[in-house]
Amino acid sequence: MGLMSEALTQILIPVAALVGIGFALLQWFLVSKVKISGGSELEDGCNDMLIEEDVQEEGIDSDATVAKCAEIQKFLNVGATSFLFTEYKYLGIFMVVFGAIIFLFLGSVKNFSTESQPCTFNKENLCKPALANAIFTTIAFFLGALTSALSGFLGMKIATYANARTTLEARKSIGKAFVTAFRSGAVMGFLLAANGLLVLYVSINLFKLYYGDDWEGLYESITGYGLGGSSMALFGRVGGGIYTKAADVGADLVGKVERNIPEDDPRNPAVIADNVGDNVGDIAGMGSDLFGSYAESSCAALFVASISSFGSSHDYSAMSYPLIISSMGIIVCLITTLFATDMFEIKNVTEIEPSLKRQLVISTVLMTVGIAFVSFFTLPSEFTIFDFGTEKVVKNWHIFFCVSIGLWAGLVIGYTTEYYTSSAYSPVQDVADSCRTGAATNVIFGLALGYKSVIIPIFAIAASIYVSFSLAAMYGIAVAALGMLSTIATGLAIDAYGPISDNAGGIAEMAGMSHSIRERTDALDAAGNTTAAIGKGFAIGSAALVSLALFGAYVSRAGIKTVDVLAPKVFIGLIVGAMLPYWFSAMTMKSVGSAALKMVEEVRRQFNSIPGLMEGTAKPDYATCVKISTDASLKEMIPPGALVMLTPLIAGTFFGVETLAGVLAGSLVSGVQVAISASNTGGAWDNAKKYIEFFFFLHAGATEHARALGPKGSDAHKAAVIGDTVGDPLKDTSGPSLNILIKLMAVESLVFAPFFATHGGLLFKLL
Repeated sequence: MGLMSEALTQILIPVAALVGIGFALLQWFLVSKVKISGGSELEDGCNDMLIEEDVQEEGIDSDATVAKCAEIQKFLNVGATSFLFTEYKYLGIFMVVFGAIIFLFLGSVKNFSTESQPCTFNKENLCKPALANAIFTTIAFFLGALTSALSGFLGMKIATYANARTTLEARKSIGKAFVTAFRSGAVMGFLLAANGLLVLYVSINLFKLYYGDDWEGLYESITGYGLGGSSMALFGRVGGGIYTKAADVGADLVGKVERNIPEDDPRNPAVIADNVGDNVGDIAGMGSDLFGSYAESSCAALFVASISSFGSSHDYSAMSYPLIISSMGIIVCLITTLFATDMFEIKNVTEIEPSLKRQLVISTVLMTVGIAFVSFFTLPSEFTIFDFGTEKVVKNWHIFFCVSIGLWAGLVIGYTTEYYTSSAYSPVQDVADSCRTGAATNVIFGLALGYKSVIIPIFAIAASIYVSFSLAAMYGIAVAALGMLSTIATGLAIDAYGPISDNAGGIAEMAGMSHSIRERTDALDAAGNTTAAIGKGFAIGSAALVSLALFGAYVSRAGIKTVDVLAPKVFIGLIVGAMLPYWFSAMTMKSVGSAALKMVEEVRRQFNSIPGLMEGTAKPDYATCVKISTDASLKEMIPPGALVMLTPLIAGTFFGVETLAGVLAGSLVSGVQVAISASNTGGAWDNAKKYIEFFFFLHAGATEHARALGPKGSDAHKAAVIGDTVGDPLKDTSGPSLNILIKLMAVESLVFAPFFATHGGLLFKLL
């Protein structure tokens, strides 16, 4: 037994979750102190708080500008909220249908019997009936789906609440704008991490009232929580990604390339849809995605532990190790956040990116100490872990190394992503330089960069897999994934900061603020682009480990002793599985393309048919562009979603558990590579464009080179815009959605494993 008692464990986990929620609310309160109101509503002295005399814009009425910001923010909030409500309405129908499928498939394993049955892994013990597993897995699925939807919705709400406030703070100083954007991101990060932990903890304790000592059945049914979280994340990511990129591509191609007007110019009809898209795709989608990873890695670790000595000896503290790691992560991230918001003040634009990167390093170092503390206090000094039918003896310091290597691999992936996507380093500068000879060379250089950027992350993932598997079998890999996600609150704060800053820049442009304010918001945004790429790197790396842990749990649950790659049943699955990420990417890319086509035609139509639009005397029809994005995303998210959800069901039912094991392995191996290269290629193209546009922000050595390529409107800049437009669906739709594909297929296979093991392989039985 570990040193920590069950009673202490029962107190610590919910307390940590509540502290996280409390800290999120505190950050929200601090952001809310920046008032947004216009005209006569301005309180006495409010002007002094919003705008200092030395940066007051000449010729622009302060009250009118603040009122304009409030109006634009309201537009964005209404647009994002109505889209999410419409999307969740469709997803509500999906949840009910898929919940029914889970119940029917799992209930039919023992013909809806209510008799107790021998346990799967300890045959001499009696476990709860299969029907109970079907009911509780379905409930867990609904809980996961609702928590995932709530995570995305809360993130979107705080982002649309904070964007105009960030713009107004930029009028005071770059430091104040940075703190507002970062605090807003932290609200989302802490709410998501704490809610995910709290709901999982409460679910386990409620399920325990029925399951009692049957921990095997309890934690098997809890895997539905991860399935619910990830299935919502898939549709959120794909739907949001199609929405945002259709608007972005339409706005860029017509506005910047054809009409030569600034990025967020209010004359551009697609500009509101573009800014709404940042919130529904990058914030709501990313929130659901990382929540799904967290839920699945926790479920995989809990399931493997439940069939090991922790489960058989009913050691609650050791069993709850994954939840205690997440609790420690919340406390560590809370301390880390104070470094960005309270301990170091941003004085100029060159300090933004180092401050964000410092967050990653501080949280990783502190978390390593936290992991050591948790590992030695909650785990017995020696115990056994289930290892494909055998028992592996493991020591508590082995688990410490497993979690730590996952944590540090995440940092390596983050820094590698930053190197390949930040304009401060040579890879992006080379891509920018290639724009001198046109869009074709820019595309060639960008693709090469993306492929090359896969090398180091894959070695980092491979090293963490080898070490963690050698030390603690599949449990080691599950906790390594948890280690990578243990600092999820900080990772999400950094990630959400990007779209908030991007929106702040858009609002500054649309409200007609001075050039100096726009420069500040652009500086925030340029750093945000890199941090968004780092966030995607984390999401993809953790997805690889989570997927492998779930794969191991599935193989154990399906009763497969070894997965023989040379067996025909397995190999056909392997090669089909490796093809799925390409099929999925083709669907999502084409969806963005066809939606962007409609958007480009609409924007052109408005420019050509509305008199006075280019002169700024007439208003564009924003609503039609918002409708095009909404309709396209809701319609186009269904086929890729169906591909992912139906593949495991079809493969397992008709071809059996071994073929499905091949499908999972194939999709994992190819999906990780495609996802990393797509995300980094798109990120590099975006920052190459920004490098040419904003040369005055860059390090002294790069300024002359960038100045020679710029300014906006030059041939090199136009080539860079085309590269960025091609990269948009890669980095914001296809790439990030692929990590959900590999996780979701694995967790779905684990949930349905009892059905596949009993009734699967219909085709091979007939032959």
